[in-house]
Amino acid sequence: MISRRSFVIFLSVGLLLGSAAYFTHDVWQSWFAAAESSPESKTGRHRHGKSQPVKLSPQAQKNLRLTTKPLVATTTWRTVPMPGMIIDRPGFSDRGVVAPVTGVVSKVHAFPGDTVRSGDKLFTLRLLSETLHGTQAELFRKTKETQITGDQKKRLTELYQSGALPLARMIDVDNQLQRLAVAVQASRQELLTRGLTPEQINQAAEGKFVSEIEITAPSKQLRPAPLPSRKDGPIFEVQELKVELGQQVQAGQTLCLLSDHQLLYIEGRGFRQDTPLVERAIREAWPVKLEFMEEEEGWPTLKQSFTIHHLANTIDPSSRTFAFYLPLENQSRTYEKDGRSWLHWRYRPGQRVRLQLRVEKFDNVFVLPADAVVREGADAFIFRQDGDLFDRKPVHVIYQDRQRVVIANDGSVPAGFVAQNGASQLNRVLKAQGDTPAGFHVHPDGTVHGDH
Repeated sequence: MISRRSFVIFLSVGLLLGSAAYFTHDVWQSWFAAAESSPESKTGRHRHGKSQPVKLSPQAQKNLRLTTKPLVATTTWRTVPMPGMIIDRPGFSDRGVVAPVTGVVSKVHAFPGDTVRSGDKLFTLRLLSETLHGTQAELFRKTKETQITGDQKKRLTELYQSGALPLARMIDVDNQLQRLAVAVQASRQELLTRGLTPEQINQAAEGKFVSEIEITAPSKQLRPAPLPSRKDGPIFEVQELKVELGQQVQAGQTLCLLSDHQLLYIEGRGFRQDTPLVERAIREAWPVKLEFMEEEEGWPTLKQSFTIHHLANTIDPSSRTFAFYLPLENQSRTYEKDGRSWLHWRYRPGQRVRLQLRVEKFDNVFVLPADAVVREGADAFIFRQDGDLFDRKPVHVIYQDRQRVVIANDGSVPAGFVAQNGASQLNRVLKAQGDTPAGFHVHPDGTVHGDH
């Protein structure tokens, strides 16, 4: 137990301390007031209070390459990305050139990479076809017989008119002339289909037989409606030679492959569960947004609207995907080098494409670039500009992809200009300003430095 003497001592000490605190209260209260007004305590309160706008000088905005635009309500779509690839359009992009007769390749006029137009020379063939030589000889013989029979008819006509020749004889001569005309026409047609020109056929009819023929680029190229053919004919590029100089070729053998990449297909690929999306896009004729991989600069803007042409009814057994196709009208450039014309296409078969198919429509929303929004946990913010100040505003993100963010127009952001990029940098500056100790300042990139 505490003794009476100890109790008296403790009571005396307590009274002395209480009296000292009472008579010195002005001093220690000032200590607490100074502590509350210190920069550290203010910083602590600001850290947990409402954030202040970020102030950036015009130079700082240029350093961050900030761009601002006014918020404008619009209509947009939620899309689903699908892979795709540019491919040749069957029946339009590539075509082979075949030998019309048996012969030997004596000259090659165009090589891989060369550009040729309709009617340009590709090969010269020295004829080895006995049939072709026989047809020329038959044409010459029938032509001469026609001339002889014609002269004979002139002489017999005078005798017939004098009554010295019966009518049956004149009828026989006319029938013979008709048979010869048919034979001549058949021979001409056969030589024409063999690749001889009308001038060469006329020479063969006169006895000047053709020993060589020239193979030229096709003169006609079909175009699907409503795309018209070129006024100056199709432009082909020699893609591959199938023969060599001095090689003997047979009738119907492929000499070379020509490519015309003006009309191509974009082949999209989807899984079985994506079929309803593609079918609806075809049924509604919705345009498809394309992102071309490895796109080159300097080309004019494409004015073509891309819609799905048709859907394949087969599934690839290896990838378990189906294909759908979009027509693509290509762009090209020509340039001269070493006395030859060269062709440069903008899009090439094998080039990768990303397709965006429409799925859901959003009305009365704001659309911003993805770099205009910063996230902190479940919250999302944008920065509204007011002169040199950028005020952080919370927003409701409805949809977001790699390139854009769709924001609800719910009145959370007043009308005005909004930063289109640099939201992450602005947010770092804002957070650094709230944690800056006395004697330091924040740079626009978010770094903290001491006052100079």
